[in-house]
Amino acid sequence: MFDHIGVQAADVAASSAFYLATFAAIGLREAVRFERGGALVVGLAGLDGQAAFWLSPAGGAEARELHIAFRAQDREAVDAVHAAAVAGGVEVLHAPREWPEYHPGYYGVFLRDPDGHNVEAVHHGP
Repeated sequence: MFDHIGVQAADVAASSAFYLATFAAIGLREAVRFERGGALVVGLAGLDGQAAFWLSPAGGAEARELHIAFRAQDREAVDAVHAAAVAGGVEVLHAPREWPEYHPGYYGVFLRDPDGHNVEAVHHGP
Protein backbone atom coordinates (compact mmCIF):
# COMPACT_ATOMS: atom_id res chain seq x y z
CA MET A 1 0.00 0.00 0.00
CA PHE A 2 2.71 2.50 0.94
CA ASP A 3 5.65 3.52 -1.19
CA HIS A 4 7.45 5.43 1.56
CA ILE A 5 6.89 7.41 4.74
CA GLY A 6 8.58 10.53 6.07
CA VAL A 7 8.93 11.29 9.76
CA GLN A 8 10.12 14.61 11.11
CA ALA A 9 12.62 14.30 13.95
CA ALA A 10 13.90 16.82 16.47
CA ASP A 11 17.41 15.34 15.99
CA VAL A 12 17.74 13.41 12.72
CA ALA A 13 21.16 11.96 13.59
CA ALA A 14 19.92 10.68 16.98
CA SER A 15 16.73 9.25 15.49
CA SER A 16 18.67 7.57 12.70
CA ALA A 17 21.05 6.01 15.23
CA PHE A 18 18.05 4.77 17.28
CA TYR A 19 16.35 3.10 14.31
CA LEU A 20 19.56 1.58 12.95
CA ALA A 21 20.60 0.10 16.31
CA THR A 22 17.15 -1.01 17.41
CA PHE A 23 15.85 -2.47 14.13
CA ALA A 24 19.08 -3.97 12.74
CA ALA A 25 17.69 -7.47 13.35
CA ILE A 26 15.01 -6.94 10.71
CA GLY A 27 17.51 -5.66 8.15
CA LEU A 28 16.97 -1.90 8.55
CA ARG A 29 19.96 0.00 7.18
CA GLU A 30 20.90 3.45 5.97
CA ALA A 31 20.40 3.80 2.21
CA VAL A 32 21.04 7.52 1.68
CA ARG A 33 22.17 10.56 3.67
CA PHE A 34 22.36 14.15 2.46
CA GLU A 35 21.97 17.75 3.56
CA ARG A 36 19.12 19.95 2.40
CA GLY A 37 19.19 23.59 3.38
CA GLY A 38 21.92 22.85 5.93
CA ALA A 39 19.83 20.11 7.60
CA LEU A 40 20.43 16.36 7.61
CA VAL A 41 18.03 14.01 5.77
CA VAL A 42 18.39 10.22 6.08
CA GLY A 43 16.63 7.50 4.08
CA LEU A 44 16.47 4.05 5.69
CA ALA A 45 15.82 0.83 3.79
CA GLY A 46 14.77 -2.71 4.57
CA LEU A 47 15.93 -5.93 2.99
CA ASP A 48 14.98 -4.72 -0.51
CA GLY A 49 17.48 -1.84 -0.28
CA GLN A 50 14.95 0.85 -1.26
CA ALA A 51 14.86 3.94 0.95
CA ALA A 52 11.28 3.89 2.20
CA PHE A 53 11.55 5.35 5.72
CA TRP A 54 12.77 8.95 5.65
CA LEU A 55 13.90 11.07 8.59
CA SER A 56 14.08 14.83 8.17
CA PRO A 57 14.13 17.85 10.49
CA ALA A 58 10.92 18.85 12.22
CA GLY A 59 9.34 21.95 10.77
CA GLY A 60 7.38 22.61 13.93
CA ALA A 61 6.23 21.06 17.19
CA GLU A 62 4.76 17.57 17.06
CA ALA A 63 1.04 17.53 17.66
CA ARG A 64 0.28 13.80 17.41
CA GLU A 65 1.95 10.50 18.15
CA LEU A 66 2.64 8.30 15.12
CA HIS A 67 2.47 4.52 15.14
CA ILE A 68 4.82 2.78 12.72
CA ALA A 69 5.18 -1.00 12.45
CA PHE A 70 8.16 -2.66 10.76
CA ARG A 71 7.71 -6.20 9.45
CA ALA A 72 10.06 -8.79 10.97
CA GLN A 73 11.08 -12.03 9.26
CA ASP A 74 10.23 -14.18 12.28
CA ARG A 75 9.60 -14.11 16.03
CA GLU A 76 13.32 -14.32 16.75
CA ALA A 77 13.84 -11.04 14.89
CA VAL A 78 11.11 -9.40 17.01
CA ASP A 79 12.86 -10.69 20.13
CA ALA A 80 16.20 -9.37 18.81
CA VAL A 81 14.66 -5.91 18.29
CA HIS A 82 13.43 -6.04 21.89
CA ALA A 83 16.90 -7.07 23.14
CA ALA A 84 18.54 -4.23 21.18
CA ALA A 85 16.02 -1.76 22.61
CA VAL A 86 16.61 -2.88 26.18
CA ALA A 87 20.39 -2.78 25.65
CA GLY A 88 20.05 0.75 24.26
CA GLY A 89 17.92 2.00 27.16
CA VAL A 90 14.86 2.44 24.93
CA GLU A 91 11.43 2.70 26.57
CA VAL A 92 9.56 -0.56 25.95
CA LEU A 93 5.82 0.04 25.75
CA HIS A 94 4.92 -3.65 25.40
CA ALA A 95 7.37 -6.54 25.53
CA PRO A 96 7.19 -9.13 22.73
CA ARG A 97 4.13 -11.31 22.85
CA GLU A 98 1.35 -12.65 20.68
CA TRP A 99 -1.57 -10.25 20.24
CA PRO A 100 -4.54 -12.55 19.44
CA GLU A 101 -6.92 -9.59 19.57
CA TYR A 102 -5.33 -8.46 16.27
CA HIS A 103 -5.20 -11.97 14.76
CA PRO A 104 -3.71 -15.34 15.69
CA GLY A 105 0.03 -15.35 15.02
CA TYR A 106 0.46 -11.55 15.43
CA TYR A 107 3.69 -11.30 17.44
CA GLY A 108 5.05 -7.85 18.20
CA VAL A 109 7.06 -5.54 20.43
CA PHE A 110 6.15 -1.86 20.91
CA LEU A 111 8.76 0.82 21.70
CA ARG A 112 9.04 4.61 22.12
CA ASP A 113 11.37 6.38 19.65
CA PRO A 114 13.38 9.52 20.52
CA ASP A 115 10.53 11.78 19.35
CA GLY A 116 7.87 9.97 21.38
CA HIS A 117 6.41 7.88 18.56
CA ASN A 118 5.11 4.35 19.11
CA VAL A 119 7.22 2.06 16.90
CA GLU A 120 6.80 -1.67 16.53
CA ALA A 121 8.46 -4.75 15.11
CA VAL A 122 5.86 -7.36 14.12
CA HIS A 123 5.80 -10.85 12.66
CA HIS A 124 2.61 -12.28 11.19
CA GLY A 125 2.89 -16.01 11.77
CA PRO A 126 0.45 -18.88 11.40
